[in-house]
Amino acid sequence: MIRRRLEFDFKGGAGMAYQLCRDFKAHGGTLIKGRFHALFIGIFVLLHLAVFSSGCSNEKQGKLVSAPIPVTVGTTTQKTVPVQLRAIGNVQAYSTVSVKSRIAGQLLRVYFKEGQDVKRGELLFLVDPRPFETTLKQAEANLERNTAQVKQAEANLQRDMAQEKNAQVEADRFKMLFEKGVVARQQYDKFRTDWEALVATLQADRAAKANAEAAALADKAAVENAKLQLSYCSIHSPMDGRTGSLIVQEGNIIKENDANLVVINQITPIYVTFSVPEQNLGEIRKYLATGKVKVQVIIPNDEVFPEEGFVSFVDNTVDSTTGTIKLKGTFANPEKKLWPGQFVNVVLTLTTEPNAIVVPSRAIQTGQEGQYVFVVKQDLTVESRPVVAGRIVNTETVVQKGLNADEKVVTDGQLRLYPGAKVEIKTSDSATATKKKAP
Repeated sequence: MIRRRLEFDFKGGAGMAYQLCRDFKAHGGTLIKGRFHALFIGIFVLLHLAVFSSGCSNEKQGKLVSAPIPVTVGTTTQKTVPVQLRAIGNVQAYSTVSVKSRIAGQLLRVYFKEGQDVKRGELLFLVDPRPFETTLKQAEANLERNTAQVKQAEANLQRDMAQEKNAQVEADRFKMLFEKGVVARQQYDKFRTDWEALVATLQADRAAKANAEAAALADKAAVENAKLQLSYCSIHSPMDGRTGSLIVQEGNIIKENDANLVVINQITPIYVTFSVPEQNLGEIRKYLATGKVKVQVIIPNDEVFPEEGFVSFVDNTVDSTTGTIKLKGTFANPEKKLWPGQFVNVVLTLTTEPNAIVVPSRAIQTGQEGQYVFVVKQDLTVESRPVVAGRIVNTETVVQKGLNADEKVVTDGQLRLYPGAKVEIKTSDSATATKKKAP
């Protein structure tokens, strides 16, 4: 209809202008040349269209002002909020052990399944023990032989000691008789030589006994070593943890301290490593000096139940390439939600700020003069109010200046708003949250 009206007015105005020019020309007017005809017609049409457009625009603006703008609102609240630092963290095993064989041989059996949880001391592998059992039996036989030789040397020593003692008595008696002239010197020399020979025999017996004892000790050590090597045939878990993939299968020949057989990770407890800007180091150390600093990790797609732990390590050097400091958090991980190598969102809570004014983050807008929010007044008109926004905590923003508690702010529909605009509240954020919580 507006188009038809515009065409009508345009045609009517052009016709009137053309008729007026004909009349001027017929009556000897001064507008004789064709260019003056066209100029006059154009001016007349433009004036007519300007008046018509102004009327349509005023009519449209009147309709916009009169219709309320639908918006969604939220309410400012005053509460205690945590002072937090956020970072991206990486989960690391509390302890990692690469299991290797300490002997060479054939891998006979594997006593676990890949990915199985194992306890400290649990049997994992069995290497063929038969060669080591044979070595142990041989060492035990040598020990028994040398032990018998020790006993024989002891007996020989005791026998020769008795004979030496008797020979010494005989030599002393014949010495006294020789001095009295009763016996010949030849007899005395014979008994004295026999005694000295037995003294030398005693020394040889003692040396033989010491040699036998040394051989027995060597055999005893060989037995202990054989037992130790035999014990290495059974490979046990050095800690509680979870096994990875099996690297060497049953039946393979393995070497001493060569390839890994399996890798075990201890995941209860577990570490999460993350980095924060070096500007926060002083504040973190201040709160660590007063006690444990709480840290939470949020697993992607499982943000409802974050894992909680504490900061257990601060690196001794700031990374000069990134300007960050590395920290570690320790987590009990009873449900084993955290897995080595996983990336998580880390929330480091330093302290709390009481009586802070918070507002839904969607309400904060940014303009040429800074940040502002649309505040809904009692008469359902909006006011553009500048604010000073602070930290963001989850879906809320701390407002340091510009708002009071229990004020309604627009969270959706700000694009069509202007100061003084009439609004219609569709659904508030608090009502939406209440509906979500209801069963």
